[in-house]
Amino acid sequence: MNKILSVMMAAAMTVSMTACGGDTASDNTSASVDNSAATTESAAAGSTDGQKYTIGILQQLEHPALDAASQGFEDALTELLGADNVTFDLQNAQGEQANCATIANNFVASNYDLILANATTALQCSAAATSTIPILGTSATDYATALEIDDWTGSTGRNISGTSDLAPLDEQEAMIKELFPDVKTVGILYCSAEPNSKYQATQIEAALDADGIAYKEYTASDSNDITSVVQTAVSEVDVIYIPTDNTMANNTETINNIALPAGIPIIAGEEGICSGCGVATLSISYYDIGYTAGQMAYDILVNGADITTMEIKTAPQVTKEYNADICSQLGITPPDDYVAIETE
Repeated sequence: MNKILSVMMAAAMTVSMTACGGDTASDNTSASVDNSAATTESAAAGSTDGQKYTIGILQQLEHPALDAASQGFEDALTELLGADNVTFDLQNAQGEQANCATIANNFVASNYDLILANATTALQCSAAATSTIPILGTSATDYATALEIDDWTGSTGRNISGTSDLAPLDEQEAMIKELFPDVKTVGILYCSAEPNSKYQATQIEAALDADGIAYKEYTASDSNDITSVVQTAVSEVDVIYIPTDNTMANNTETINNIALPAGIPIIAGEEGICSGCGVATLSISYYDIGYTAGQMAYDILVNGADITTMEIKTAPQVTKEYNADICSQLGITPPDDYVAIETE
């Protein structure tokens, strides 16, 4: 995936990872990056009237999925507002919660027009920093979990909306059964500091329970724990499942260096993780959900849309993908409806 480019580069191009209690994410409105008739009419009717906007982008850390979401957001707004009418201040928190909080507070102090919070911790810190500046999340899996909303209705009722990166978890569990019909025990690997990962783990466990497949959780509090945790997991399970977890996404090489020699296949919650250490994934386009968040931002800034009632949107489609190299090394032949992940 493309790295985040500057605002000037974003004006010249268009390019292509974790929180909804129960089944809330699956009930949300599907996102679309198509310039539908409604979106086109909205853009045509709306005008900046010479107004220029400054938008803060708080990205939790740098990895391909989040990079693509930020790029999609910038591309959409640049197209809709015009490159001369929008300035982006993209800040990367390097995976540190303290950095997320500092960046969010700086955006608020600067009185930016809108904040894009890319990933769950970024969303939580932005929500804590302001109750007035519009906040759009992306690459967050379950908003109800992230924002501790018990009576979820599809929108937050606050100055927050956005897009979710949740691919249907029941279909992800079905992939495990499809590829490994004789599986006895599944290891579920995630970072305990990421609430959306816990949400996904709980949903996968329910599906595994329904199919009579045993499972065990393996959690790391941060990247320093990953080596020892994965070493334990590969000695105890047949297959590992990793949800859309930012910590794991940033450490796929470490995971692969342990799991691949041990012969333990990994089903991943998103393409970036699968590219680094997985055999297969049910993938969404992070660029698409970022782009949709950009369309939502335009609707808020120019058309005066009420963010408190805007429903969280999900990716319009999912794709079964596989890592050809790792599958080959493990002797796995995916079914014909799986698409090989493109490699650079």
